[in-house]
Amino acid sequence: MQVSSTPIPTSGADATTVLKVRPSEVAFGRFSVQVVHGPDQGAVQAADAPEISIGTAAGNHLVLTDPSVSRHHCVITATPKGYLLRDLDSTNGITLAGFRVGTAYLTPGATFGVGQTLLRFDHLPEEVREPLGDAVLSGRVLGQSTAMRRLFAMIPRIAASDATVLVEGETGSGKGLLAEVLHQQSPRAAGPFVVIDCGAIPPTLIEAELFGHVRGAFTGAQQARAGAFEAARGGTVLLDEIGELRLDLQPKLLRALEERSIRRIGSLDPVPLDLRIIAATNRDLRQEVNRGTFRSDLFYRLNVVRLRVPPLRERREDIPLLVAHYYRQFADRADPPAELVERLVHHDWPGNVRELRSAVERAVLTGDPAIGEHGGAAPREGGEEEPALRPDDLDLSFRQAKERTVARWERAYVKALIRANGGNLSHAARAGRMDRNHLRELLRRHGVTASES
Repeated sequence: MQVSSTPIPTSGADATTVLKVRPSEVAFGRFSVQVVHGPDQGAVQAADAPEISIGTAAGNHLVLTDPSVSRHHCVITATPKGYLLRDLDSTNGITLAGFRVGTAYLTPGATFGVGQTLLRFDHLPEEVREPLGDAVLSGRVLGQSTAMRRLFAMIPRIAASDATVLVEGETGSGKGLLAEVLHQQSPRAAGPFVVIDCGAIPPTLIEAELFGHVRGAFTGAQQARAGAFEAARGGTVLLDEIGELRLDLQPKLLRALEERSIRRIGSLDPVPLDLRIIAATNRDLRQEVNRGTFRSDLFYRLNVVRLRVPPLRERREDIPLLVAHYYRQFADRADPPAELVERLVHHDWPGNVRELRSAVERAVLTGDPAIGEHGGAAPREGGEEEPALRPDDLDLSFRQAKERTVARWERAYVKALIRANGGNLSHAARAGRMDRNHLRELLRRHGVTASES
């Protein structure tokens, strides 16, 4: 049995000064990992960044030769709560104090096992410092938290290069917006910014969308068409949700990235590429490599520069700023009520910024700041749906009352439609005889979740 162990860090200097924030920089205590038993006994790796990765693959910080260790076995990350050890869905897991754990906070001198190897964690006396950006707005990405200011500090130098970037983050956290900022601040800003959603395009069409096709290449190809890579010439391609890309298409993408050229479907003529690649995913691709659903060679090719967009629950100080920004958009530049801000700050927002935006829009539209467990509209007593007409609707103009009523009806309809189709977006769109993208937008607007499969 695998358990997730998350001990509370002990009190004292080592546990309370992992991350220290100063006006222009953040500092974290440097740490090291040493092999005390196993084939690589004596090997040691000290952290020069907030994270150390451990495994047998060459891309890790501490590379082990123990055959019972997975390619990407685990990571240790300096967090505000302490040094977090996290298993990457490895085959043999992590053992700590005789138990198999998924996550655990480490204290200095702690030992843990990976495969047949025993490792020791130590806190070093020196600090590693990173600059913080000054802006609360970088392009369309908002944030005043330490986590976002760390990102803002990195954006200028990363944008100035042509390196491939892998952007990680939960659904709705703003990965696409960050990719757009990187493009806008890059030397390619005058070129196109082309987005390919690898999770939304039907598997039978993804190759044609990426590489294009010639006339007659397949049934329905009545004329030649350039793919995303050609269309983005001189600019940037964002491969959104790259973790959803079919395994049989991954070698073709890898070949295109390595050779910097593609071939349209049905053609043998190479087309040179002049573009930058940014990939985004809501998965940890290291775990997908361990599971065999993502090619390790493609991961290494994409993982040149890795950026992580933190979820909203890890940067609650950004919530008032985001609420004010969205409220002014939807309420003709009015400031949000203090009650609304107070209620929204105390939710975890599993749907992140996208869900928060929907909640603010709904509050403006309905005039009701009440929110439910995850920021959605609070259910009425007994779990009943809201009535079509409220008594206070008569205090509004006809247009305002109609908009409020339509919004309530839309939300009730899409919730029932998704529920009736087992949470599956594609099935629900077909049942409702509506375009899948339109349904997705309605779900986003009303804070309803569904499976993309």
